[in-house]
Amino acid sequence: MSPAVAFVLGALLAAAAVALARWVGRRGQGASLPEPEEHHVSTMSQVLHLAIQGSTTGFLVVNRTGRVIMSNPRAHEMSIVHGRTVNPTVMETARDVFDDLETRTIDLDLPKRATGSLVRSVRAVVKPLTLTDTSFVIVYGTDESENVRMEAARRDFVANVSHELKTPVGGVSLLAQALLQDPGDPEMVTYFGEKLLKESHRMGDMITDLISLSKLQGAEALPEMAPVRVDDVIDDAIQRNQVTADNREIELTRSARTGIKVLGDRALLTAAVSNLVSNAVNYSPNNQPVTITQKIVRDSVVLIRVTDRGIGIAPEDQKRVFERFYRVDKARSRSTGGTGLGLAIVKHVVANHGGNIKLWSRPETGSTFTIELPIYTPETQVAMGEREAEKPSAPSGPAGMRVAARRKEREKQ
Repeated sequence: MSPAVAFVLGALLAAAAVALARWVGRRGQGASLPEPEEHHVSTMSQVLHLAIQGSTTGFLVVNRTGRVIMSNPRAHEMSIVHGRTVNPTVMETARDVFDDLETRTIDLDLPKRATGSLVRSVRAVVKPLTLTDTSFVIVYGTDESENVRMEAARRDFVANVSHELKTPVGGVSLLAQALLQDPGDPEMVTYFGEKLLKESHRMGDMITDLISLSKLQGAEALPEMAPVRVDDVIDDAIQRNQVTADNREIELTRSARTGIKVLGDRALLTAAVSNLVSNAVNYSPNNQPVTITQKIVRDSVVLIRVTDRGIGIAPEDQKRVFERFYRVDKARSRSTGGTGLGLAIVKHVVANHGGNIKLWSRPETGSTFTIELPIYTPETQVAMGEREAEKPSAPSGPAGMRVAARRKEREKQ
């Protein structure tokens, strides 16, 4: 080893020894080793990289040959790029952008995947990365699945409402014409007048149910929750349907009282249970009982069951009975004045109370609807109050419905 090399090594070792001595001294005063430099974001390129990789917007940069220069995980979730292969539709659009440097927007409809991804509709904006260097194209992708679902639901809802209101409105018109043809005949006036009154009541009930459903879906804020006795809810539901049941010689029976409470709105819960009892009465033969029971499971959930021995529901219809305006037996539903919204209202009431509703049914045997609700405890009310305080105030109108839909989608995820 030459004297020069020995001198340099000696100087480095001395410097290391001094640094070590200083660190040991600081360690005695509570200092710790500095973190490795790679744990610190110290350059703008690192900031940009992390921002793009963590973005909820899909990013893809591709060159003229189709080579992927950069992409983020969100772009892969949206099927804009898979591995190192660009989506064929996106790449075809990118070639057009390379040719004329014009920004284009495309909509991608994705098939349902086994992975359970909720991304079904993507809007991709394809544009030149810069106008001075035309070697690259950038693609921005946004998930439009929720907007597409909401728009489809809105279209279906408007179509269903138009169709359902068309029938009673047409009936009212025909009845009025028949009434005017011979207004001097008392029997004719009485007959058509009663029919006219029935149809007008049906329209009124439908409009009332539509307003209730709109409120439950988030257009308006729900009432303030308070402890409610399940026994009281069942009592009120039976009282509302007692006259109809007596006319059909149907006995409404209930299980023993439990004194259990749930946190909710008494009027809404009563409306939900009453709708189930009303359906059970309307779809049961005369002289067949309808039973309302309650059961505690897991010491934290109460089950409210409404059981009938009626016509039952076919398996292919059971998944759709909670849809708006869906009727298993349209003829019977119209004869009883049903609006087709009762079970949809029940579903939303239960969901807004943190519960669930299930159906068991067998044709010609009967049906059992089961409402599951969390049992009230003081701790439950405190926890719910804290969660509600954390939520931003929901806007009213359609915007509120969209907020509620997003919230439910996040809960499913």
